[in-house]
Amino acid sequence: MANKAYKFRIYPNAEQKILLAKTFGCCRFVYNHWLDRKIKQYKNDKTSVTYTTCAKEMAQLKKTSEFSFLQEVDSVSLQQSLRHLDTAFQNFFRQPKNGFPRFKSKKQSKNSYSTVCINRNIDIENGCIKLPKIGLVKLKQHRKIPVDYKLKSVTISQTPSRKYYVSILFEYEKQVQNKELLSFLGLDYSMHELYKDSNSNEPAYPRYYRSAEKKLAKEQRKLSHMQKGSSNRNKQRIKVAKLHEKVADQRKDFLHKLSRQIANAYDCICIEDLNMKAMSRYLHFGKSVSDNGWGMFTAFLKYKLEEQGKRLIRVDKFFASSQTCNVCGYKNNATKDLSIREWDCPQCGTRHDRDVNAAINIKNEGMRMLLA
Repeated sequence: MANKAYKFRIYPNAEQKILLAKTFGCCRFVYNHWLDRKIKQYKNDKTSVTYTTCAKEMAQLKKTSEFSFLQEVDSVSLQQSLRHLDTAFQNFFRQPKNGFPRFKSKKQSKNSYSTVCINRNIDIENGCIKLPKIGLVKLKQHRKIPVDYKLKSVTISQTPSRKYYVSILFEYEKQVQNKELLSFLGLDYSMHELYKDSNSNEPAYPRYYRSAEKKLAKEQRKLSHMQKGSSNRNKQRIKVAKLHEKVADQRKDFLHKLSRQIANAYDCICIEDLNMKAMSRYLHFGKSVSDNGWGMFTAFLKYKLEEQGKRLIRVDKFFASSQTCNVCGYKNNATKDLSIREWDCPQCGTRHDRDVNAAINIKNEGMRMLLA
């Protein structure tokens, strides 16, 4: 069995928006309340509070008059909030680099909550989605869902620009046959063009953030001059949020289409296993790294290939792809200088474009890894 999520925009009415806001707030309260409870108990006697204990305590808390408001929202969403807290703690103790769970702020611009499908309490019908305690909400369904898909859970979210979305998780029987790998393509990451491939092609990436940077700076400057808490500031904040969302949507649309073209044309794609977060943090071109969305692109490419029984191969980031001649194998250490974009091999005399040569070497190394 496998899982697949579909994300659709929803259009709640005024009453439903109030109920959604109340659910967001209750889930945030539950998360923060038991996070504080876990921290205090660990400080007192070095023991942890399990999910089961938290769930029992919440059931008792809901019966009190002070916290009776918790009964007004979907109970499963509150349980899911506790599960998310428990998962956050487990992830931290398994790998501390994930970070200790933090309290959720009431002022955060993005709200969300999750709930599980039980006895068809969630369903899609007549252009609407039925949500527990919320009712039928108008849904913009832009793609058809296969009839054999089983609805498992949903996550309702609100963006900073006050748009509402629902992410619906389905379970289905996965029957993908591995395809014989005949056609290969190597991709070398490029700061400006997104990548250069082993066939000397590049996608001419539009660089959406750079194009909108001046307009964003102008609107953000207006926002910074407005009085905090005023209605005009809130309107301007939404305007800035819409600009950021437009850039993000343009980038995602371009990367989805590009990854689909490549996944359909080739059986195996070879790329470098790069740490993009470290590159954006420690180097001086963080905006360019974030703008081209290489990490998002490779994630799209991976699942699109796997759906067709194809492969994405990640070559070690320390593999000397840019320094090695793809013809004779000579390693030219002078090309460590990033300003050298073209070079002649001292051994065989072949002239190389730095990025194309690297892409060919990445493809060859990926093919070698498959045979090893």
